[in-house]
Amino acid sequence: MMSAYFAFFHHIAAFALMTALALELVLLNGELSVLRAKQLMRVDLIYGTAAGLVLLIGLLRVFYFEKGSFYYFHNFYFHLKLGVFLLVGLPSIIPTMEFLSWRKIAAKGELPVIAPKKLKLIKLIIHLELLGIVVILFCAAQMAKGAGVIG
Repeated sequence: MMSAYFAFFHHIAAFALMTALALELVLLNGELSVLRAKQLMRVDLIYGTAAGLVLLIGLLRVFYFEKGSFYYFHNFYFHLKLGVFLLVGLPSIIPTMEFLSWRKIAAKGELPVIAPKKLKLIKLIIHLELLGIVVILFCAAQMAKGAGVIG
């Protein structure tokens, strides 16, 4: 039964992660205001928390609640899934650092300024993260069907 609970929590965290990314993109496409800057900071915190939970719960599932670490560590799609997760997670530091740099300015009620080039980069990173999620979902489906077993 615990396996089902952990699968549920893993999926909830994954949906929260994807929702937060989509929301960041929507908020960045509008005109930046103090309120929108504060919303972006909150949504990015949700994104980071959800990403951490996806990873933590996923690892708990690998080691304690599913098919066992031997299966996962000998599965091509697991390696690809984890690799893509890390590959899209690392560049997400760039938007997070930008949003965190707005804290003091937004707390004073002042409008943060973001260079157009930086804004374009952040939007590109978010688009790539969303694309990465599609790859991760494909890998998860393959693993669920037993594909990708190495050796």
